[in-house]
Amino acid sequence: MHSIEVVLIMLLAVIASSYLVRALPFSVPLPLAQIALGVLIAATLSDSTVELKSEIFLFVFLPPLLFLDGWRIPKTSLFHDKVTVISLAFGLVIFTVLGVGFLIYWLVPGMPLPVAFALAAVVSPTDPVAVSSIVSRCAMPKRLMHILEGESLLNDASGLVCFRFAVVAATTGLFSLGSASLTFLWMAVGGVALGIAVTLAISYAHFWLSRRWGEESGAAILTNLMIPFGAYLAAETFHASGILAAVAAGITMSYIELSGRAMAATRVQRTAVWDMARFALNGLMFVLLGEQLPAIVSRAMNTVGEAGEYGTSSVWLIVCALVITVALIGLRYVWVWVSLRLMLFFARRSGNRAGDEIVEVDSRVVPVMSLAGVRGAVTLAGVLSLPLVMKHDGSPFPARDQAIFLAAMVILISLVAASVLLPWLLRGRAMSVPEVSVEERKEENAIRAAAAAAIKAVEEAGHEMAVNDPDADEIGLYTQATQRVIETYRDRFADEPYAVDEGQFLRNADGIELKLRQIALKAERDTIARLAQTRHISDDVFRRLMDRIDFLSVAHHPETRHH
Repeated sequence: MHSIEVVLIMLLAVIASSYLVRALPFSVPLPLAQIALGVLIAATLSDSTVELKSEIFLFVFLPPLLFLDGWRIPKTSLFHDKVTVISLAFGLVIFTVLGVGFLIYWLVPGMPLPVAFALAAVVSPTDPVAVSSIVSRCAMPKRLMHILEGESLLNDASGLVCFRFAVVAATTGLFSLGSASLTFLWMAVGGVALGIAVTLAISYAHFWLSRRWGEESGAAILTNLMIPFGAYLAAETFHASGILAAVAAGITMSYIELSGRAMAATRVQRTAVWDMARFALNGLMFVLLGEQLPAIVSRAMNTVGEAGEYGTSSVWLIVCALVITVALIGLRYVWVWVSLRLMLFFARRSGNRAGDEIVEVDSRVVPVMSLAGVRGAVTLAGVLSLPLVMKHDGSPFPARDQAIFLAAMVILISLVAASVLLPWLLRGRAMSVPEVSVEERKEENAIRAAAAAAIKAVEEAGHEMAVNDPDADEIGLYTQATQRVIETYRDRFADEPYAVDEGQFLRNADGIELKLRQIALKAERDTIARLAQTRHISDDVFRRLMDRIDFLSVAHHPETRHH
């Protein structure tokens, strides 16, 4: 069977998985359902195995996913908990690579130390998408989810950079701490700089072209989709980190969006396209894991069986995977507990009780954070990118099949453990984790400020349109249209700031009223963008409010209304 047909079948499996998890009477995380469907594909279609070169596999899946994570992660929450996030994303990764690396080297005979470190590095990144699907029916506090998202965004980069160093050491047999440190510095700085530069260059070139010749939504969305790949390729060309470049590109894109230059229709369509891309790519990763799982197990069993290690190799490798997973959870537990205790200690010494808010609010915080370190798409992408042969002599890469098998088993075991234990820990009373700021109040204030700006713009525009119309009989029509639009915005100054009658926008509107509503929405959009640029609201609030304004703007555009 041709590869394109297999990919189409996998996409159908991704679609089926979304309905399957809803149809089942019991809760099943989406990634597990997708893995199961992948196994079913492998069992049904004997010639369905997809073979991808490691570079292509890494290039296709990781840049868009990391770019979107960097773009959409709430920056305010990330910066508020930056010490916790950085500690988890960098300190815990190094701690995991060293601790689990030596454990794997001791557990798996015949696996060289660099390969053991490579495996430890590739299982260090976490997957918040898998966690969110597991806790979708539970009450995971927003703040903890934001910390997990920020950790995942950064530990993807740090884990894969460590993985790259370990692979180079394994394939060449050479490693120098001084050289590695300089290389790491260039990879980090160069990757971030190139990611920012590529995003700024492409975005501002697109804005210039749009101002000069107009904007086509399809071209704008396709340009946006190409940015992570451009950033990744630029960084890899200059031997910097393409992973960090993709992350930096996404974060840069979130700040470029604060300008509000893109058309409302483009933003609405682009959001839908990116949501679809993320769902498809994440789903394909797990379906592909399931599809390749039988072959991975078979190759690992044959390889270890031929070596004669521990007789029943399948049992021993599964035991190794269980031990590695327990070690990952244990090291994470120790790191989180010690980090939070140190934070509390220094906060008390400085007379600041802010450090108590995470440590003392709930005894379940540390175990929940430990179990929430689920491995997923990035781990799979990384381990499947292991080279097939050694660089210096072309011999097979040592213990590659065992490494892939262990990584796959760690993904499965961590998913199952989190699926069983997280809902149990989160059951009953909600976890009391204080939020970082009064985001809701800021959002309400932003809505009111935007409404005030819209009312002012409508009053001025309505007056100007009436003055410029030579037909005096039409003045009453302008006045009525102006008042209808203004009354809609006055609702936002009531006790319920969200009580906007959107249905009123779709009824009884003539050409004048439509123009005034577009003027009002533009004033709202400009005000929200200005509040975001001056840091009065977070980018998360900005994106949520702009999505609603964009929806209204598209819904009330004359061309849309005529259709």
